[in-house]
Amino acid sequence: MAEIVNFINGIIWSKPLIYLCLGTGLFFSIMTRFVQIRMVKEMWRLLFSGKSSQQGISSFQALAVSLSGRVGTGNIAGVGAAIGFGGPGAVFWMWVVAFLGAATAYVESTLAQIYKEVDDGQYRGGPAFYIEKAMGQKWYAWIFAIATIIACGMLLPGVQSNSIGNAAELAFGPGDMIDTFFGTVSSTKIIVGLGILMLIGFIIFGGVRRIANFTQVVVPAMAFAYIIVSLVIIALNIDKLPGVFGMIIADAFNPMAGFGAAIYWGIKRGVYSNEAGQGTGPHAAAAAEVEHPAQQGLVQSFSVYIDTLFVCSAPAFMILITGAYNVQGELAQGSFIIQNVAEHLNPDSPAFAQIAVEGVMPGFGKTFIAVALFFFAFTTILAYYYIAETNVAYLKRTIKMPGLTTLLKIVLMASTFYGVVKTAKVAWALGDIGVGMMAWLNIIGILIIFFMAKPAIKALKDYERQRKEGVDKYTFDPEALGIKNADFWKDRKAAAQVESAKSD
Repeated sequence: MAEIVNFINGIIWSKPLIYLCLGTGLFFSIMTRFVQIRMVKEMWRLLFSGKSSQQGISSFQALAVSLSGRVGTGNIAGVGAAIGFGGPGAVFWMWVVAFLGAATAYVESTLAQIYKEVDDGQYRGGPAFYIEKAMGQKWYAWIFAIATIIACGMLLPGVQSNSIGNAAELAFGPGDMIDTFFGTVSSTKIIVGLGILMLIGFIIFGGVRRIANFTQVVVPAMAFAYIIVSLVIIALNIDKLPGVFGMIIADAFNPMAGFGAAIYWGIKRGVYSNEAGQGTGPHAAAAAEVEHPAQQGLVQSFSVYIDTLFVCSAPAFMILITGAYNVQGELAQGSFIIQNVAEHLNPDSPAFAQIAVEGVMPGFGKTFIAVALFFFAFTTILAYYYIAETNVAYLKRTIKMPGLTTLLKIVLMASTFYGVVKTAKVAWALGDIGVGMMAWLNIIGILIIFFMAKPAIKALKDYERQRKEGVDKYTFDPEALGIKNADFWKDRKAAAQVESAKSD
């Protein structure tokens, strides 16, 4: 199975996808006139200005849900893997893909807002919706929806739960070894797996509002605590910081792990971490209550900065500044270009981060990373469920299959438990297939939509025009902008005109 998974992974994550991610980010950065720089102040204002409604969650809640998907095991174990396989220079390429990806995130999230719908009393949207409405290709939308259900419902949850299990085992010990259907598994992992299942079941059966209410508290609090601990470690080793920063920059262009390794692993783990272009963020973006689609696009663009430039950079500097990492050679398994820690430690795990914190804060580090990883990874699993459920809802518009949502919940919970007990290498390989599959489909989709009608760019120009005019309340008229099939916004405008006529 491992050989099959690695073969498929090698095809999906070939050089064309790397070039596609970078090229698309650069292209949309130019087309939006580098909106990720120009509108940072407005992004910050919008972050706290929106309010929820009966149908939609607030901008901040939508940010929290999307961040719960972005901020996960990729920010801890993923950073370690990027360094372990690609060298310190991989961190630089994670920054690059985040900077450029912020423009991609604006485009895909704005599209999700433009083409969202009201389904069973709540907003729904995402790539499947905007592919059908903006591209006019329902078959392609169906392929994306099915791929996303497979990726977020089956392949990706196991990566998150796997890291939780590994971190708990490293922090608290394996306990007794138990023979199970999955092989010999530590009692620690079994207890952790069962605990995760109970919590997930309680929350996902409560709907998107329960997910939003949980993540808007947990994600900011845990991310803040994690960054504070990282800053303390960096401050205690501040004399090493210039050298580490110089090493990252130098290795980015003269990679120690082989030609292209830093770029490949930096972008691969960068996309896994910040998810720009992958098509996951638009699902939460569509659920937000906003006056104008561009507003949530800007908020989601800012979330990429939070994820990579803050939450990813923190463990990267922490790992490098303490020397708690190895860099594997490309010639043979088990060969190292740099070996600072035990050779049996897997880069595809939270081990590097745990050793880094433990070395500076003995008796605290391993447990803290295990707890942080639990909350990061757990909220990411919740975000995956919401994304998969949204795509099930999309399919159910055409096919009436009772119990499909319940089946999704059972499959996701089974995948989550299986992820706890399977090896990290297989877990990450399956997750990479899920990420790559969605990225290919979504990026091609948003590029085609751009060349067909440029709806996200039209929305940005319209928003900037109203902002320059200093309007009290933003409005969005898709027909006036030449945007077709934006039925939600067309109906909202008509309803507003009726209300205005009554008041007159």
